[in-house]
Amino acid sequence: MIETVNLTKRYGDLIALDSLNLGVEAGDCFGFIGPNGAGKTTTIKILATLLKPSSGQAMIDGLTVGYQNRQIRPIIGYVPDFMGAYQDMVVTEYLEFFAACYNIHGDKREKVVGDVLDLTDLAYKADSEVNGLSRGMQQRLSVARVLLHDPKVLLMDEPASGLDPRARVEMRELLKELRRMGKTIIISSHILSELAELCNVVGVIERGKLLFNGPVAEIIRRAKVGHVVHVAVAERVPAAADLLARVKGVAKVAVIDAEAGSAQGGAPRQIIQVSIAADAKLDLSDLPNLLMNQGFRLVKFTEEPINLETAFMRLTKGLVQ
Repeated sequence: MIETVNLTKRYGDLIALDSLNLGVEAGDCFGFIGPNGAGKTTTIKILATLLKPSSGQAMIDGLTVGYQNRQIRPIIGYVPDFMGAYQDMVVTEYLEFFAACYNIHGDKREKVVGDVLDLTDLAYKADSEVNGLSRGMQQRLSVARVLLHDPKVLLMDEPASGLDPRARVEMRELLKELRRMGKTIIISSHILSELAELCNVVGVIERGKLLFNGPVAEIIRRAKVGHVVHVAVAERVPAAADLLARVKGVAKVAVIDAEAGSAQGGAPRQIIQVSIAADAKLDLSDLPNLLMNQGFRLVKFTEEPINLETAFMRLTKGLVQ
């Protein structure tokens, strides 16, 4: 559905995109992640036909951006990180204005506007001024706007940016519903836990270069270099940490403070963080056995999970080969 081939964008000497090659299949929810200035917004604006690439190609549904923009625009919807509206325009007027731009008229326009208001849970705000809506409601209205012409592809640039926790939950549920409707979605976000829940495919970009493009499970697998376990003992923490540090295959041991209230009296309990080398031939079950055999009372022994945020940090720091 979406493909870029050596997509490059230059601003003078600055290379915003450097030979970007990515592919998104129809029905995918593609999470685009990277630090500020990595090239996410530039990519999305090119796909939205708002920027011209310096070189390379971008294609949507077989149509080439820059050459077939008139055919592309009816099948895409672009949600920027911040919406704008004319002064004193109410929600219904705002949507009817854009519906008219897509040549939706008469009874059909009234029905379409009503349908997108219901889908985005904004029907009760139909007569409210757009500028008086909360940030979360404005973002939902921006999504309602791009759904008027029922596009195949949604390009969403930081749709949860600046939203409070409740508004983020509402936006997440709306995006899940759009995915169930079969929309192909590209969404950039810094809230990586939500991307992991929403997206089946992710792309990691840094300084205009694509570091990874594939399933969420694969990026987590690639980022899992060795194991990290958290150990807590009832007493003699430094001695336990020293014992674990001498085990063959243990790369690093650090003592950190757990959250307050985890021990009696509300004092923070110290956690021994044990990093196991990737090539270590070590059975993790040997560690608690070793501690107990040396007279330590084991309180906690858990392996640290690798999530999308951890994987992103490792990839963008070049820790994954």
